[in-house]
Amino acid sequence: MPNAIILAVFFLTYLGLAAGRLPWFRVDRTGIALLGAIALLGTETITIDDISGSIDISTLVLLFALMIISAQFLSAGFYDLCADWITAKHSGPVSLLALTVAVCGALTALLANDIVVFAMAPLLIAGARARGYDPKPFLIGLVAAANTGSAATLISSPQNIYLGQIGNLSFHRFVLACGIPALFGLVVVFGVIWFQWRDRVMDRSPELIPDMPEVPRHPFDRAQTIKALVALAALLVLFTTSLPREVGGLVIAALLLASRKITSRTMIAAVDWPLLLLFVCLFAVTGALAQSGLAYPFIASLGDAGTLPDHLDVLAPLTLFMSNVFGNVPSVILLLQVWPNPPEGALYGMALLFSFAGNFLLLGSFANLIVAERATQFGVHLSFREYARAGIPITILSMLFGMLWLHWTGWLHWSAPSFAE
Repeated sequence: MPNAIILAVFFLTYLGLAAGRLPWFRVDRTGIALLGAIALLGTETITIDDISGSIDISTLVLLFALMIISAQFLSAGFYDLCADWITAKHSGPVSLLALTVAVCGALTALLANDIVVFAMAPLLIAGARARGYDPKPFLIGLVAAANTGSAATLISSPQNIYLGQIGNLSFHRFVLACGIPALFGLVVVFGVIWFQWRDRVMDRSPELIPDMPEVPRHPFDRAQTIKALVALAALLVLFTTSLPREVGGLVIAALLLASRKITSRTMIAAVDWPLLLLFVCLFAVTGALAQSGLAYPFIASLGDAGTLPDHLDVLAPLTLFMSNVFGNVPSVILLLQVWPNPPEGALYGMALLFSFAGNFLLLGSFANLIVAERATQFGVHLSFREYARAGIPITILSMLFGMLWLHWTGWLHWSAPSFAE
């Protein structure tokens, strides 16, 4: 009976994640995962101790610390400065789009991408409207660059942080494995969006939205920005030492919280607590499945058939499917909970291909949903079709190059050794 409950809760939870909400209720993905964890606890299928044993505390701690560092940049007005520089009046539409992709890709390679896109989206909308441009292509460029740029490092997105912690991956080795495809992907993002939107971008008469809410701004503070940059540099230096990454991150976060100008409440309020709660609940649901042993015969059969996602002909379509059905974070947590000891190359492959696959559809990543929701709040409706028109070719071209790179560098083979011979 307990195993039947675990299976039922697992399938219903991930079915809800695929739908994105519960019918007739205002319950999002985090709420769905929370209901799944509560169902397991309420039926006494698992206990609080079981949940604590399933949670990767180091991942949550490092993710929290990185969000605090991003919050320091937010409070210092650094994102406002970047948005103002991107939308400066001396730049034309080509420069504006190129700067959007380049700056947002660079920011999300080193900072929590959810906070970056949350802060930058309304600023870009206001800047594009002030210049008389349609903000939609720049919003697509923002989020596509965020997904693509976050593939470059293991501290840029929640799923990469988890992959890095589980595999104890080296920061610099990760950059060598994934940095070049991420740079190529940013070029693809710019090229595809400009090719598709160049006529509308040149039309300097977008429909204005009456009573548009005032865009929240943070005054630029040079001293606090320097503090944030020093903190980020110190964190990267700590990554080269034997100190655990999560401990180094907490030390840097503590130094930032001890501020005479920015209150700790302001910094902590900028943390994406629903995302952290989603992690906890998904650890509970997938951990229950892993602890039950129900998934291991299935994984073993995949290994015997040579269809584990440790080679490209399985991993690439799997990441594309799971990312756009369940989302990046739930998919990575599920795979790593039920697949023990994946090889290092598969971890790099998952980090790279899941990041790229998040560009395919509007539901592919949490960053996409954040930008779409923020755009709606400020009078811009980014439709599923408009996003997919650019997202699909961006994803296909980026993933193809990523696969070629992983194969050429020797991290992953095209197929299982038994089928390649």
